[in-house]
Amino acid sequence: MIARVQKSMQEKDKGFTLIELLVVIIIIGILSAIAIPVFLNQRKKAIDAGIKSDIRTIANEMETFYVDNQTYVGAVTVNGDTVTLNGVTGTGNTVTLSDEDTVITVAPTAEDFVITGQNTTKGTGTTFTYNSAAGGLQ
Repeated sequence: MIARVQKSMQEKDKGFTLIELLVVIIIIGILSAIAIPVFLNQRKKAIDAGIKSDIRTIANEMETFYVDNQTYVGAVTVNGDTVTLNGVTGTGNTVTLSDEDTVITVAPTAEDFVITGQNTTKGTGTTFTYNSAAGGLQ
């Protein structure tokens, strides 16, 4: 009995058949087709979450400045038609902060401010707006 099992093991071909290899490749392809779009969508959501976080951070800094000085940054630093906010210069009471593909615009007045942010190339293309008069992130 043992001799028969050993003989059958020696005569058996070792390796994978072409059909087995094709089935494995097809399964890997199906899994990739499902996983890659999900991964790319999560990446876009992460970029959008980063923009929202940046907007909230700027809004917190604006509110902190207001508590200390009873006016918003733009109302204090307006010099003619130019605004300077932490070394970044804009015109017409609006400052635009740009980081590669992300653009965040801060538009303060004496009473309130509006912050908009968008990433047009890597994010979902949605524009996020923080309006202090309307109660926050819209």
